[in-house]
Amino acid sequence: MRIKEAQGRSVPWLLYGAEFLGTALLIAFGLSIVILAFGEGSPVVRLIPSTGLRRLLTGFLFGSTGALIAISPLGKESGAHINPVVTLAFRLLGKLKTRHAVGYVLAQFAGAMLGALPLLAWGEMGRSVSFGATLPGPGYGIVRALAGETVTTFALIVGLFFFLRHHRLRPFTPALFPFLYAIMVFAEAPISGTSTNPARSLGPAVIAGAWHGWWIYWAGPLLGTLLGVAAYRFTGLGWLKIEVAKLYHFEHDRYGVFRGKT
Repeated sequence: MRIKEAQGRSVPWLLYGAEFLGTALLIAFGLSIVILAFGEGSPVVRLIPSTGLRRLLTGFLFGSTGALIAISPLGKESGAHINPVVTLAFRLLGKLKTRHAVGYVLAQFAGAMLGALPLLAWGEMGRSVSFGATLPGPGYGIVRALAGETVTTFALIVGLFFFLRHHRLRPFTPALFPFLYAIMVFAEAPISGTSTNPARSLGPAVIAGAWHGWWIYWAGPLLGTLLGVAAYRFTGLGWLKIEVAKLYHFEHDRYGVFRGKT
């Protein structure tokens, strides 16, 4: 599938479609895990009374969902960013052209809204937790929630870069996410909900109408990403270069877009 723009440039619709579906799956399955772990009336709440243990398991399973998408055929096509700030980070490193980055971000937001629709099937259990919407935690306030999103997104970007810049670690990049999100959700979710992903926050907010502090989940991940890229560029972490804007299937590049050259 390769359609020409008026200027003669190719539009990689297959890549955008894979990113759209990958983000939809992340929201549909990842937030179903959140609803099962914390929704009122869920048997998981009775089986695992400890909220801390449920946060740990939820983070691990949410990260595992992202990892499975990365190694799937969808990830083979698009690189499985499934997060606008991951796309932004690769753009800032010069590994994606602006037009491709914009296409990715639009696909991610559209996919997040589509993926949120199946969450309505959880009914009252889903509504009891706003279908997994991210909101500032009671007693923490806007400033601490913003700081939480900034710090966790910074950790995501730095961790991702750490794996991708080492040839020996790079094939194991998807394995980072279950463990990283287990730690972050366990430690930080009571503060902000641990989004690190504006698309992840947008989807459930649309169906739940849960917009309190919505700007935190754009500003925090954006700031965390900028700090993460700055750390990579200016603190000596960039001595090994990131070669390709993908999380797995590094050699597959149907359209030749993942090194920022076309």
